[in-house]
Amino acid sequence: MRHRLLVPSAAAAAAFLLLAVPASAAEPKPGAPSIGDSYYPDAGNGGYHISHYDLRLKYQPRTDLLDGTATLTATATQDLSRFDLDFLLDVKEVLVNGKKAAFAKSGVHKLEVTPATALPQGKSLTIVVRYSGTPSQVKVGGFSAWQRTPDGGVAAQEPEGAAWWYPSNDHPQDKATYDISVSVPDDVQAISNGVLAAKSSRLGWTRYNWRSTKPQATYLTTLAVGKFDITTDTTANGLPVVNAYSKDLGDNYDSAKASVERSSEVIDWESTVFGPYPFTAVGGYVPNVPTHFALETQSRPFYSPAQFGNGANVSVVVHELAHQWFGDSVSVHDWRDIWLNEGFASYAQWLWSEKENEGSAQQLADYIYNLHPDTDAFWSVKPGDPGADKQFDAAVYDRGPIALQALRNQVGDKVFFDILKGWTTTNRYGNASVQDFVKYAEKVSGKPLAELFDTWLFTTTKPSAAEAAKWGIGVPAKSAAGAKGARHGLAASPAKPAQPKSWKQIQDSHRR
Repeated sequence: MRHRLLVPSAAAAAAFLLLAVPASAAEPKPGAPSIGDSYYPDAGNGGYHISHYDLRLKYQPRTDLLDGTATLTATATQDLSRFDLDFLLDVKEVLVNGKKAAFAKSGVHKLEVTPATALPQGKSLTIVVRYSGTPSQVKVGGFSAWQRTPDGGVAAQEPEGAAWWYPSNDHPQDKATYDISVSVPDDVQAISNGVLAAKSSRLGWTRYNWRSTKPQATYLTTLAVGKFDITTDTTANGLPVVNAYSKDLGDNYDSAKASVERSSEVIDWESTVFGPYPFTAVGGYVPNVPTHFALETQSRPFYSPAQFGNGANVSVVVHELAHQWFGDSVSVHDWRDIWLNEGFASYAQWLWSEKENEGSAQQLADYIYNLHPDTDAFWSVKPGDPGADKQFDAAVYDRGPIALQALRNQVGDKVFFDILKGWTTTNRYGNASVQDFVKYAEKVSGKPLAELFDTWLFTTTKPSAAEAAKWGIGVPAKSAAGAKGARHGLAASPAKPAQPKSWKQIQDSHRR
């Protein structure tokens, strides 16, 4: 139905204007205290986007005291009366656009900030937070993401860890660039992401300025302070390589170095498989921590010494550096999309195994399929949506890459590797979901693939032998004895696939 437009009198028009408040002038509201993640409902925040973090820190290893001033450059994405940051240390002062703002702790790890005046949508923000604390003593559920070492401390944790050492919007959806400047006593060093832009010493303290100029998720930001042996080099393409090893790694020192020093070689190879390397620096570090996991901290992965407890393990380096494409450059939209990180990084290990003649990707897929009987809980976990409590389950790391081998079998090598390179190029520095990848693979291949991915990512039972064989998985070889029996009219018996030579190293790299 159409309504006729009536032209009011001047007085009526004035009254009309008072009543017809435009949407842009609506009452400002607090930003959401969550970004809406399905696994971590309190992670991240709404109402703004952070484009850059400038962190100026001072850390005393002896006491674990961290003093910091964080300057966040952001933009309001709605009319804001208040917004939250994710943070756990003690806050001394908050300023928004140069004016003091009120602040208060809220929930488990929220810092509520109320600026002096409301912020309109589109407004540029400069948020300054001055703070201090001892990160290792701050616990959430009895846990701290900050690890103490004999000579310092380390921040490296997934899916959340930033809140223990700087205020942030702690979710992969809100990426930013970073300048991390850390002052430490002269007898220790500070390692972080990206390129070492400057280093200076004064009165017993040395300041390290690390710079990351490509978008980076908060959980991929790392800091390590301690006594390190540091090696430097450049890749074949001229990227700076910085690797660091705690001096007190003991028996694991040489095996760690024999592995991580091959980072530039691995990056050069992975660039031929996944497309151009997305960042400006390469490297890795191994601090003296008691943990058993590695983490794809951007441009400089973190490795626990235990990863090298059985000797050199280049496979774990392959895994974490593959994450630079899958997880770091192309990040999850929601933490349920973890397969886009771990399935692809694990498949990179299979491709490396194939290159090194230690077992093809097909042999690894067949071996895993036959290794787990249909009664094994391994098959009850859906790699495409494993649940927060199973996010890092073995099924994500082992069943997850089977889906990629099945895809490779279905579309052929040329199209498969075109999909991998196109995916990392199309989504560079962005976020994506599992469903986005399925649609992209269908678009590039021209084939319907929903059934394939449903079989290997979203079912909670083991695919039958016939169903697996449809995608080229688990088809058993004929044993020599079976073949001999067949010549005498007997049915040939299937032989279980032999364990590929690379299997143990791959499994060692997945320990957490």
